[in-house]
Amino acid sequence: MVSSQPKYDLIQEVGRGSYGVVYEAAVKRTGARVAVKKIRCHSPENVELALREFWALSSIQSQHPNVIHLEECILQRDQLAQKMSHGSSSPLYLQLWMITPARGFYVEPGPLGPPLCSVDLSRRGASLLSDGRHTPALIGLSQRSCLQGNNDNGAELSENTNRGIISARSLQLGAGGSFQLVETSLKGEIAFDPCCAYYLWFVMDFCDGGDMNAYLLSRKPSRKTNTSFMLQLGSALAFLHRNQIIHRDLKPDNILISQARSPAGSTEPTLKVADFGLSKVCSTSGLNPEEPASVNKCFLSTACGTDFYMAPEVWEGHYTAKADIFALGVIIWAMVERITFVDVETQKELLGSYVQQGSEIVPLGEALLENPKMELLIPARKKSMNSHMKQLIRDMLSANPQERPDAFELELRLVRIACRELDWDT
Repeated sequence: MVSSQPKYDLIQEVGRGSYGVVYEAAVKRTGARVAVKKIRCHSPENVELALREFWALSSIQSQHPNVIHLEECILQRDQLAQKMSHGSSSPLYLQLWMITPARGFYVEPGPLGPPLCSVDLSRRGASLLSDGRHTPALIGLSQRSCLQGNNDNGAELSENTNRGIISARSLQLGAGGSFQLVETSLKGEIAFDPCCAYYLWFVMDFCDGGDMNAYLLSRKPSRKTNTSFMLQLGSALAFLHRNQIIHRDLKPDNILISQARSPAGSTEPTLKVADFGLSKVCSTSGLNPEEPASVNKCFLSTACGTDFYMAPEVWEGHYTAKADIFALGVIIWAMVERITFVDVETQKELLGSYVQQGSEIVPLGEALLENPKMELLIPARKKSMNSHMKQLIRDMLSANPQERPDAFELELRLVRIACRELDWDT
């Protein structure tokens, strides 16, 4: 169990949404600032997004200055708390169990000890059967839009619920505990004790500068800032793909600004890629469980993300990590030329590239899916643009993902452009 002594002081609320609440907090021992995200596990969707973020960030064995760092994650049930962590970094850490409603579900023994509970699925509405030690042992998840389609080349959740088959993934919890948190795809049901309140607390880097969208739109365009941001984002994406993580929702709103953590001698802020709620960890190759996955060969089928940043193949439902390259291409093009649109729901001005069709604007990926041979007008607003920069954006936004650079080639090309100090306007 975690210590009963408070480790953090909550200073103030800095954000709130359907997912939960984010606080600025301070580490009691050092005074260091951190962000604490509190997510109430009252709906399958909230739990699913939170566990995907935990799964991605906790799978990273090292830190990167441009990727948000997860300090720790705490699972709370009423007044009890348990630190969550990966019990193993093995690709076999992802396990699938098949169950049927007639026989119910039983948590198999794991390396941390015997099972603590079972869930009776034979009655209408799954119920939690505790062993009396008051430790939460199972969280059930329903399917949602971001889990529809095929199995994402060995995805965590199965589509076979209407045939009575449910797959599950176990997350080992800290060495001080002896239970497993299991997510299931039991559609429409969640195996929480209704008398208890469950929360997930994420302790992460604190970013004091808002998000990339608000930062850029509140300032005049700057080639120096653009260069810095492109290099940081290229480095972050290469790091994520090297760690077998596909983000799947890259957009300026999910890129945070940490002004207090700028590199020595730099006047530009540090970017942090955040919000891994839709991310996918491609832990194995699929053919050989012992072989690390190549994110460019890990085919996914779940159409998820934010429409104005989604690649054509995501709309189609068959894509790889090259979809992240397309999303970053949309961001870079919009940043360089200050291309914006207004979100119809929030009326917020957002950085993003699009295609004008009459009086309507259409997401770039959707338009390219309809017409893969469509010629993009680059630059769209500037009178001219450096040929190297123009070609890079064109390559990143190619309708054919095979023609896009991977994250490692992209990082090198961005460095070459920056080192040559090319004038993008000529």
